[in-house]
Amino acid sequence: MVFMNTLKYLQNYECLLDVDLWRLFANLEELSQVSLGFLSCFFSTIKDYINSSGSASSMDFISVLSKHFRGRLCQSHQIYCLNYTSAIFYLESLRQREDFRIYLKWCERHDQCKRLHLPELLVTPLHRLTRYPLLLKNIWRRSTDAGEKITIYSLKEKVENAIRDLEGKVKWLDNFQKFRHLQEIIVWPPLWDRDKRFFIPEYLKHIFKEHMTENILSPANRNLLHEGKLTLAESTRFLDVYLFLFDDFLLITKTKHTKKKLGCSDTGLVCPSLTPELQAMIKEGGSCTVLDQPIPLDRLVVKNIDPFHVSVFGLRNAFLLQHENRYQQCVAAFLLQAQTETAKKTWMAQIQMATSCFMKRYETKKSSFTLPAESSEI
Repeated sequence: MVFMNTLKYLQNYECLLDVDLWRLFANLEELSQVSLGFLSCFFSTIKDYINSSGSASSMDFISVLSKHFRGRLCQSHQIYCLNYTSAIFYLESLRQREDFRIYLKWCERHDQCKRLHLPELLVTPLHRLTRYPLLLKNIWRRSTDAGEKITIYSLKEKVENAIRDLEGKVKWLDNFQKFRHLQEIIVWPPLWDRDKRFFIPEYLKHIFKEHMTENILSPANRNLLHEGKLTLAESTRFLDVYLFLFDDFLLITKTKHTKKKLGCSDTGLVCPSLTPELQAMIKEGGSCTVLDQPIPLDRLVVKNIDPFHVSVFGLRNAFLLQHENRYQQCVAAFLLQAQTETAKKTWMAQIQMATSCFMKRYETKKSSFTLPAESSEI
């Protein structure tokens, strides 16, 4: 609240006007009021019960718990927690500015902050939400009334379910933001740029409308299982590539460090869920250009390469990827080198596991589709 009220004060005097209060603090004011209301009622009920020497009905205490845990308390926490990742993300971008850093330092010196920084304070409501089930469990264990125990236990279950539901939402939101950034840094070249064998006259290029990449790289359609930087051995050179293993295909891209204008409104903003390699690439203005068409997992074959066969080429920790068509013909092959033997084994294991899971899903879907029964008269 020190940080938020100070920022409001500065904005009243036309300082830091471009800083978005909601993106940074979300519903912190509402959450503080709801939490304070719960604590006030909670301790007031306990105080009244003690002052009355235990003669007051304990159901007043249960009604306080029911009122708040079935009301806005968990909802306010959920709204705040869903915004937390993007708030930290936004905060990191603002800390690049000198005027914002001065504001942060001034607030940090306030006695109420106890030398804590803003990121350490912003995470507090998340920790508090996870402690509510423990509070209810302790009350349940100390309760002697059977009816009370049932009510308290049901409230604990409700809060735990709300936390599990929130974890799923946060995971989905984090995945959505990651895929959005992948859409911005992965470049899909047209057919004639990917393969020089295809000649398309300029006046015919409008016919070849590429499939929308937003649909290809969509968190609603697929999950990203593994990713990382490898080296591709070509006939005359080694090429730095970055692989994305999804749950239904493998995408091989070559990394470029040429300046690329991102479609993101926050320039220089790096998604925290991206790998350090991708974050560094974005900061340098890099991008990932698709090297070849996506390889479906049911058309992908991975083979280990014995060091004896590739040592003459200076390759270490190498393995081979083959792209086969529906007639089991190899249409593309990629000789890849990992940085370490462990990284190579990890890649091979991840691809084999993803392929196995994909085939199991395919067989399940295939077996669930049954044709209508034939008539006995035919």
